[in-house]
Amino acid sequence: MPINIYPVQTKNDLMKFIKFQWRIYKGDPHWIPPLIIDRKKILDRNKNPFFLHSEMELFLAEKNGELVGRIAAIKNDIHNKVHNDKVGFFGFFECVNEQQAANALFSKAGEWLRSKGLTHMRGPANPSSNDEYGLLVDGFDDSPRLLMTYNPSYYIQLCENYGLTKAKDLYAYKLEYEKVTNVSKIERVQDIARRRYNLKISPLDMKDFDNELKKVKYVYNKAWEPNWGFIPMTDEEINAMAKDLKMLVEPELVLFGEIDGKVIGFSLVMLDYNQIFKKLNGHLFPFGFIKLFTRKKKIDWVRIITLGIIPEYQKRGLDAVFYYEIVHRAKKLGITRGEASWVLEDNEMMNRGALMMEGELYKKYRIYEISI
Repeated sequence: MPINIYPVQTKNDLMKFIKFQWRIYKGDPHWIPPLIIDRKKILDRNKNPFFLHSEMELFLAEKNGELVGRIAAIKNDIHNKVHNDKVGFFGFFECVNEQQAANALFSKAGEWLRSKGLTHMRGPANPSSNDEYGLLVDGFDDSPRLLMTYNPSYYIQLCENYGLTKAKDLYAYKLEYEKVTNVSKIERVQDIARRRYNLKISPLDMKDFDNELKKVKYVYNKAWEPNWGFIPMTDEEINAMAKDLKMLVEPELVLFGEIDGKVIGFSLVMLDYNQIFKKLNGHLFPFGFIKLFTRKKKIDWVRIITLGIIPEYQKRGLDAVFYYEIVHRAKKLGITRGEASWVLEDNEMMNRGALMMEGELYKKYRIYEISI
């Protein structure tokens, strides 16, 4: 039977697009259902500031009247301006285990991107590297941490059989308090760096949130600028992200580093709320909102989402101070396990730091690419 691909045009189409995941992951104990209200906001051209600089078209695939897949084609103008290339992206990819359906979806996304003057397609990006990013290729025996992706293992074959090839791998490390604190080198390095540079570490001040956010904007776009695939966040995007996370943030785990009164580093560590979202089945209301707070103390993982030092202060051991603070502050909250993710496979400094702490490389994600 032929595959019918059509764009999402109505509210009903959009709900089909969002809820298709429930069919793919039915019975999968490791899948975390996304919050439907959150998915609507991400895909809403009027609410997501991503659309102030980029375009995205959503497509559904049907076979014999039955939904068999979905995909988004994404033109990110900031990416192409920063990297001086013509790369488009695919994202939000979900598909039954059928190569014909996957091929039709990838081809449709590529066709749309090509019509926009782009020459390559990369992904998955949902919708950019500042959001959920990458296809899980190793580590299928565990649920994803907060804001990390998860997918069936057969997606690897669907991508590669179409002709998509590896562009870059992203790593996730599992860190455990007992292992980290047994590494004497960390204690020594962080102590020397702290005293040598007079580094002051302070947690997020919720009472001065707007000024704290200015520090985040400064460090984020400066510290990660040299990284492969990096896309700077606009003020509007950072403001939107902060608004979304403000309710969930644990101030003691959001840290700023200052030297002589100047902010030089920032780390964002979040409780793994996926452990709660897993039981909400996509619905925050009417009772899910309450569960976020009543079950919060049962969370036993954190995710180190970002840890950045501005370039002129890198390679001085200052990252060790942040890691030291993170593991000890998390322990005070009763949390002894964390995930550092994601880390570019060729980011030597971050990979070396994770391994020094006896971190276990326990998951890998892949960014694929193809000429269109």
